[in-house]
Amino acid sequence: MVLAWTSLIGMDEHSNSKTPVTLLGLGNMGTALARAWLAAGHPLTVWNRTPERAEPLVREGARAAATPAEAVASAAGPVVLCLLDDASVGETLDGADLRGKEVVNLTTSTPAQSRERARWAEERGARALSGGIMAVPPMIGRPETGGYVLYSGDRALFERHRETLAAPAGTRFVGEDPGHAALHDIALLSAMTGMFAGMTHAFALVAPEKDLDRSGFAALLAEWLGAMSGAAHGIAAQLESGDYTQGVASSLAMMAAADDTLLTTARDQSVDPRLLVPYMELMRRRVAQGHGAEGLAGVVGLLSGE
Repeated sequence: MVLAWTSLIGMDEHSNSKTPVTLLGLGNMGTALARAWLAAGHPLTVWNRTPERAEPLVREGARAAATPAEAVASAAGPVVLCLLDDASVGETLDGADLRGKEVVNLTTSTPAQSRERARWAEERGARALSGGIMAVPPMIGRPETGGYVLYSGDRALFERHRETLAAPAGTRFVGEDPGHAALHDIALLSAMTGMFAGMTHAFALVAPEKDLDRSGFAALLAEWLGAMSGAAHGIAAQLESGDYTQGVASSLAMMAAADDTLLTTARDQSVDPRLLVPYMELMRRRVAQGHGAEGLAGVVGLLSGE
């Protein structure tokens, strides 16, 4: 502990003007966040269930708290949580006095859990902000990688600490509903999962071709997916207008008709099409309901129970 305080005393006056941060949870992401705040000159107090995880950070200038309650009690700035799951948040803060504290929960949660946890913190006298980290640990502290953190909940709390929160990664406030950061997080990750499924199928198609340039194909694939990502704006416009035929270039009927070629090629290449078939079946169902002129927003409507 003496080493930690000595390190803090040794900081220059500029770094001491930075907002102190208290961080609970030092897994890979938590450790990356800690190092980013230290590098930016923020006085940092850390706690981890396994104390040994804090030792390297103490050598780098952090102060280690013996318990979460001690860490929270000494907090003069945001108390950031980066733990395993929502249950861990409750267990970690059990017994801590949250009155007057500012809690920033970056633990991966569902929207419902985020809303309930924010309410839970506010009932205990804290102000609450929820977050969703759109980055992996190597992207933290490296703005050129494009990583960012989604925030929602107490807007005034976010604005007060915007600069501090931006030290590890970019910040994007997505609304005052505490569940919206988690909702955006899960929606974006869901889109990424679907994209990865398509990439996996694409590479499986070309894999048997021994004379095909895999690197060259990867470049084409990345370029194509980037070009097609603009379709998101068209879907949003259709959903906002309620007219799912608005601006349609390739209708569901056209895309569904082309599915047979995709499936035949998969069969010819000895590739299991199970990554594509569920989506194709949804398009065909929407067409069968008489909505073949719609764009992809029609499938959104189908999934939403329209």
